Amino acid sequence: MKLVIVESPAKAKTIKKYLGNEFEVIASVGHVRDLPSKTGSVLPEQDFMMKYAITDKAGKHIANITNEAAKASAIYLATDPDREGEAISWHIIEIIKEKNIVTDDKMFNRVAFNEITKAAVIAAMANPRKIDINLVNAQQARRALDYLVGFTLSPLLWRKLPGCKSAGRVQSVALRLICEQEDKIEQFKTEEYWDIWFDFFNQNAEAFKAKLTHIDGHKLDKFHITNESQATELVNILDGSAFSISDIENKQQKRQPPPPFITSSLQQEAARKLGFGAKKTMQIAQKLYEGIDIEGNTIGLITYMRTDGVTMADDAIHSIRKLIQNLFGDAYVPANLKKYKSKVKNAQEAHEAIRPTDINLTPDQLRSQLDKDHHKLYDLIWKRSMACQMENVVIDAVVATINSHDHRFIARANGSTIKFDGFYRIYREGIDDEQEEEAKILPNLVIGEQLKTIGVNPLQHFTEPPPRYSEASLVKKMEELGIGRPSTYASILSVLQERKYVNLMKKRFIPEPLGRLVTTFLVGYFKKYVEYDFTAALETELDEVAVGQLDWKQLLGNFWQGFNGNINAVSEQKITDIISYIEQSLTGYLFGSDHTSTTVRQCPSCKDGQLHLRLGKFGAFIACDHYPECNFKKSLTATNVDSDATKPEQDNNKDNNNRLIGQDSVSGLDIYLKKGPYGWYVQLGEVLSKLEKPKRAPLPSMIDPHNLKLDIAQKLLNLPLKIGEYPGSGAEIMLGIGKYGPYLKHDNAFCSIPKSLDPFNITVEQAVEIINANKIKNSNKQKIAVKKT
Repeated sequence: MKLVIVESPAKAKTIKKYLGNEFEVIASVGHVRDLPSKTGSVLPEQDFMMKYAITDKAGKHIANITNEAAKASAIYLATDPDREGEAISWHIIEIIKEKNIVTDDKMFNRVAFNEITKAAVIAAMANPRKIDINLVNAQQARRALDYLVGFTLSPLLWRKLPGCKSAGRVQSVALRLICEQEDKIEQFKTEEYWDIWFDFFNQNAEAFKAKLTHIDGHKLDKFHITNESQATELVNILDGSAFSISDIENKQQKRQPPPPFITSSLQQEAARKLGFGAKKTMQIAQKLYEGIDIEGNTIGLITYMRTDGVTMADDAIHSIRKLIQNLFGDAYVPANLKKYKSKVKNAQEAHEAIRPTDINLTPDQLRSQLDKDHHKLYDLIWKRSMACQMENVVIDAVVATINSHDHRFIARANGSTIKFDGFYRIYREGIDDEQEEEAKILPNLVIGEQLKTIGVNPLQHFTEPPPRYSEASLVKKMEELGIGRPSTYASILSVLQERKYVNLMKKRFIPEPLGRLVTTFLVGYFKKYVEYDFTAALETELDEVAVGQLDWKQLLGNFWQGFNGNINAVSEQKITDIISYIEQSLTGYLFGSDHTSTTVRQCPSCKDGQLHLRLGKFGAFIACDHYPECNFKKSLTATNVDSDATKPEQDNNKDNNNRLIGQDSVSGLDIYLKKGPYGWYVQLGEVLSKLEKPKRAPLPSMIDPHNLKLDIAQKLLNLPLKIGEYPGSGAEIMLGIGKYGPYLKHDNAFCSIPKSLDPFNITVEQAVEIINANKIKNSNKQKIAVKKT
């Protein structure tokens, strides 16, 4: 019996069908050994010795692997064709050898294939090789780096910034990108500018638009017209001017198809077009790669989905070109094969791009065989693979130059038409934040013809801040900078959200206060190690290890010498100094600014004290420096941002049961709407310690929690409220809410408020009427009781 070991049970099932009864195919179910999450798993002082242990979940799988290995005549390691897969195969071999089950290295064969098809698997099995130790060492170096950063920097973070959870070699750099984008947004100052547009008729009374571009020989820049009075003055002048066509320029533009998908571009496009997160995209792609049951046959539908390579096998390209010809005709097939080269920094191009294993399996054919999301992603991959080998799009563009008769003003009109749709026939790439100009078709214009001005329209605009990162745009930016690898993007984005460092709101990343604090600390005290260039350079060195150009222990030694020294230096820093640095760096964010751009640090409660950043057992908070006379506190590390939706049917969603309503006008503390085991309630401020409970008030049944307004929340927290005084006696009339609903209290007597009245807007007159009616009612009850006795 020959033993084949793969990573996943689905992959094992598919490959078993291809190989037959001579082979036993079993799965390791991912990694089998890892560095234990404790101090001492990597020992720099012992030449970076790594103490691996079998993972908890891998125990039963290792038992199965070793049992089958003892019976095998040959062992084939068929894990994924990347560094992680190479390392898994190496670990399995090491475990088998350590147990003395197999001692002869000739028994072990490494096979790798880019797609799980019968032809690819059979070809790989016929051409086995030995473990590529350079790939293994590159993976070990990455794992050691991540461990050393995590298990030295994270504990330091806990000590110096209580409430912060972790730091990571790549994770922290991605977080810095998000925080710096937020800094740009906060510092952005909106500027006003105006455009002037003409509505013209040509001699055939056909309408078109043109934009003013020059005045007195000077080209207008974006901020030439900055207010309404300038625009109006210019419009008045232009209203009396006559215009004619002075020049017409015809251009032909060609648009190249985008390259086939790599991991990052698939994640980006799936986010734009399908709304999939990076993690979901990779989970679906993994299933499509490992195999889907199609009419009784398990078929791997796409090639390996973790790749930087944009190349395609020649036979795949020829199959695509043939299908293009069959579906769309010869005009859509380029004369030459289209070949692509990666533009990604530090790209590893050992693997093919992501493409269907059989292009002739069209999305329509698989519609009934795949579930909705799997079909959507396959359809996207299929169309992109087809488009990348199709003919260019050809666009006819026209630019008409329009002159005033006194030659003072020039306007331009642009138009375009698609002469040949090329790859547009099947696919258009999505965009993140830029608005694609809508194609306009100009009427037939002739040089020298007089135009009739129908209108001169000033249009007001305001500059907008840079957009926050979406999953797609963040992956794109990381890819451009050379940060991380295809296999890490999805996990990095997930970890940032799990740690509460960022919040994904309306599909955009917003840094949480915790994330801002961590980033400020790291930039201030570990700047080198969160620099984009440094992180990218480290990726390059890992690539050099993978091809045998750099010793992995040398890489670790170079990194650790500087990093460990940095750790020791920061360990000596006083927490008070660190807090002072962070407070100074984040002054505007922590305390806000007024219209003069000076920071506002006056305590909103006592009005005399100044606000400062403080750290406690439960994390960071803002507090008044007049404590204990003033006990104003505002938590920074609690989650204050509401999620995308707070619909009633989502009440069981924890995020929707903790919503910021606003700030109390008296204390300045945040007011939250929360849901506990006994129902909805409002809370003033944060839980800062077990001994200091914030003020709370239950939400009455007649108030809809999803429409709760700040003024009502404040009134609930201030109950009982004084309505006024009873005429004559001067006794207070108080409003309260009890077990049976809202009530009035007067002269130690209680009376319910009718449901027809809004208790929070009740007038003194209405209150007196209710009290008097209650007095009469009680008096009548007493008379009845006396008569009965």
